Amino acid sequence: MLCGIAVAGLLAATGLATPAQATTDPADLALRWAPIHHQDVDRTGIHALGGVSDFITRYDFDGNLNGRDNWDHTGQDTSAAAYYSVVETRTHYYLIYFFFHPRDWVDHPFFEGEHENDGEGVLEIVEKDGSAYGTLKAAVTVAHSNFYSYVPVGSDWSGGGETVDGTLRTKLYAGFQHPVTAQQAQGHGLKAWPHYAIHGDGVVYYPSASASDTPDGPDDRDVRYRLIDIFAPGGLWDQRANPSLFGAMGAFAGDYSGDCGVGTWACETNAASPPWGWDDDNDVPARGDLATDPAGLAAAYFTVPETLSRTYLVNPYAKAADD
Repeated sequence: MLCGIAVAGLLAATGLATPAQATTDPADLALRWAPIHHQDVDRTGIHALGGVSDFITRYDFDGNLNGRDNWDHTGQDTSAAAYYSVVETRTHYYLIYFFFHPRDWVDHPFFEGEHENDGEGVLEIVEKDGSAYGTLKAAVTVAHSNFYSYVPVGSDWSGGGETVDGTLRTKLYAGFQHPVTAQQAQGHGLKAWPHYAIHGDGVVYYPSASASDTPDGPDDRDVRYRLIDIFAPGGLWDQRANPSLFGAMGAFAGDYSGDCGVGTWACETNAASPPWGWDDDNDVPARGDLATDPAGLAAAYFTVPETLSRTYLVNPYAKAADD
């Protein structure tokens, strides 16, 4: 068993504050529960760039806020990052993790399209139980236009309006059990691992408060991704009305420039969404509710034995309704 000094040293080494300091700090909470993330990589096809098209990165990786040149600039900077937000009620924390790719692409010509920019992710639901970081109860992932529900081993949550699709696995990293998620190559749908998994080449990303590694190649199993607050000043949320970055509310701007759609079925425009645009149109919650009203979505998706407050103490997304 590690003594308190050893635990504090381990936390400090990863940028995570000790529990006594982290009870309600959003950055610490986000780092504590950030996923270990498996990214399948495909090297084949003219749009793969040898696998680089499957690396996660920042939405402004090319040094500008123009969403319509990201396809063309793919590979300019592949330093790893993911975006997070924390919404809070009296009883639970709701943590969004958002992974961005400059391309959603295909390597075959029939019946499937591609598009500039790609944004998929996961909502994690953490019960406030008096401990520093709470207890993970459930997760909902975004795979294209569908949501998938998972609960970790030991959770007392179960299916409600939607069935539970599987178990949310965890893995020990930096002194804590972290959820393990995975994304497909090419289209980048996201599910709990191993419902999606690496097949051949792939990158395994580990969360960090500050490190932003560049994969050594298409098969690198130890890469750090930097967590960036969606609500940081000048960041993703503040840019939501920027017409260069967003073609519409809740949709990244994307066009036909470069070779998007060449040799494939089609290239869609303005087809990728940030968290406030995520939607499973077969389900009751409205478009964007995974981010903007996660307590409502949790109540609709799951049977919850404990009290589930629907009143938000912290919800910066609430302004979306006013825009």
